[in-house]
Amino acid sequence: MRTTFIAIFAVTIALGACNSQSNSKAGADSHANAADTAKGGVPVIAFDKMKHDFGRIQAGEVVEYSFKFKNTGGRDLLITRAEASCGCTVPDWPKAPIRPGDSAYIKVKFDSNGRPEGYTEKEIFIEANTDPSMNPGPRIIAEIVAKK
Repeated sequence: MRTTFIAIFAVTIALGACNSQSNSKAGADSHANAADTAKGGVPVIAFDKMKHDFGRIQAGEVVEYSFKFKNTGGRDLLITRAEASCGCTVPDWPKAPIRPGDSAYIKVKFDSNGRPEGYTEKEIFIEANTDPSMNPGPRIIAEIVAKK
């Protein structure tokens, strides 16, 4: 019984030591990220407009809108992925890096074919070399009405 207690105690101390090392490293990393951000060393994606309302569209209609954004950070912005909250919405993003101070567009195409009538709202999610890497992007809104 005493041997079991000593073994458990030793394992607990060893695990605690591992966690304290990883926590101190995480703390150092977060300080480094804060320093990079303070120096402008991290790309930042800033949209001119976060929402576009298509208004009333007929069922089956395909509409698109291009959202303008700017890299307001201090390093090149590289978007690695952009996806929507639904397969009916497809974003198209620039694959080349966007230099600090430069602007570009993300084109969003919405296909209302097969979607129910009424209000709909879709959000774009953007993964890039920003901090954090996942960014909530712009939204599109529409009211789908029956074909006449």
